[in-house]
Amino acid sequence: RVQLVESGGGSVQAGGSLRLSCAASGYTYIMAWFRQAPGKEREGVAVKFSSGSMQYYADSVKGRFTISQDGAEGTAYLQMDSLKPEDTAMYYCAADESQRPGTSIFDVGRYNYWGQGTQVTVSS
Repeated sequence: RVQLVESGGGSVQAGGSLRLSCAASGYTYIMAWFRQAPGKEREGVAVKFSSGSMQYYADSVKGRFTISQDGAEGTAYLQMDSLKPEDTAMYYCAADESQRPGTSIFDVGRYNYWGQGTQVTVSS
């Protein structure tokens, strides 16, 4: 079982930056960041396969957020630049050790493991 521990959330003004971290306790095949604003469904933000360099982003964050990871068992990061008030949400790290062909990488149900969440608040 993989445990995920997140850190790095906080409050920032619009246009500012934050970096979230997600420490994983074991091997991961895929890592992702999701977010959930009050009254809204949890949505995928960024995804990275642990063994490769390809990254995938939601349209709402492309060009502003960057996902990275220190190897297949290392800490994952989400660098968030040019933050907007609409980025305000609880951010969750997610991971899985399996390939799960046929599933969407932005599907909440695709991931076995979740972090506890970290709050990001962006003021205008």
